Amino acid sequence: MNVLRNPFLIYGYESPAYFCGREKETEKLASALRNGRNVTLMSPRRMGKTGLIKNTFYRIHSEMPEAICLYMDIYSTTSLQEFIKLFGSVVLGNGGTTSQRFLEKVRSFIKSCKMVFSANPITGAPEVSLDFQPSESEATLKEIFDYLVYSGKEYFIAIDEFQQIAEYNDSKTVEGLLRSFIQFCPNLHFVFSGSKSHLMSEIFDKPGHPFYRSTEKMHIGVLNMDEYYQFAKSKMETNGIVLSRDAFEKIYNQFCGHTWYIQYMLNKIYEFRPKNVTQEVINECIIDIVESNKEDYQRSFILLTSNQQQLLRAIAKEKNVENINGNEFIKKYGLKGSSSINRAISALINKEYVYRYAEGYQVYDRFMQLWLVTLP
Repeated sequence: MNVLRNPFLIYGYESPAYFCGREKETEKLASALRNGRNVTLMSPRRMGKTGLIKNTFYRIHSEMPEAICLYMDIYSTTSLQEFIKLFGSVVLGNGGTTSQRFLEKVRSFIKSCKMVFSANPITGAPEVSLDFQPSESEATLKEIFDYLVYSGKEYFIAIDEFQQIAEYNDSKTVEGLLRSFIQFCPNLHFVFSGSKSHLMSEIFDKPGHPFYRSTEKMHIGVLNMDEYYQFAKSKMETNGIVLSRDAFEKIYNQFCGHTWYIQYMLNKIYEFRPKNVTQEVINECIIDIVESNKEDYQRSFILLTSNQQQLLRAIAKEKNVENINGNEFIKKYGLKGSSSINRAISALINKEYVYRYAEGYQVYDRFMQLWLVTLP
């Protein structure tokens, strides 16, 4: 195991030693997959679902060394063709070799597209790119699934930001195509994870959609504060930093328990290396992070309409808005009528400036929220 310079990861996954809590969720996800149940995993973005998936895969691979665990994020894809290219590169690039025997095996299955095998110039790991016409998409996807089924291996595959397929022009056709292959692959176990709950619900909960009730549901929320504190306290101690429960509680509550933002704060504090984590240290870290992102926030903000800007600032100042059309809220911030608010909130949610939690509407980016409240 690598020893990290800073134990508070904000990107990627290293090992269970740098992963906090979620023991029940890890075991629940692993157990469902081991027992042949595909899982739909949902949470707001940056709550820790990717880390949970990779922690689960770490456990599965430790218990089943021959199993192959694959992770892919399809957020950047815009069509079935792009999805297949990414899926194919992840699956076929996992062979760990470009030997003649491996290439011959792959080519015996993949015949509808041109494949280019190469080595990563930095890591030396094999990479695969696929080139095919849109008309060959279905045939190419079938060949990739055939390769997986007849490989004789057990695969655990996570497709992150799965709701992206709902944005494809032919989304329902894509859903049907994927479902038709997946349901006949007993050696393949899938995690479909997503952060846009309304789109994920459209795919998995709406009758008439191919994936309707085809998976086990899992939702993840905030980490337990006590468990998170013990983890953070022990890591800080390795760098000679005293983190009191009171100080941690202030950080936790400031960011409503949202994992990534708390982790970012802890990463900064560890870097600054104060003897004690005081309110002054916390404020200094917040200012440092917000200042470093201020130009990005400004560029994003000016792209919004005036109504969207006004509503976003109002939500930021309130931190949480239960009733977006409430008279008191509208009057307090001089907002326009309900129809204007509804159009604005729909756009802000779709653009991921705002997220609708069970308790109300909140600004998605917790640091951007802190920047918004400073605006005149």
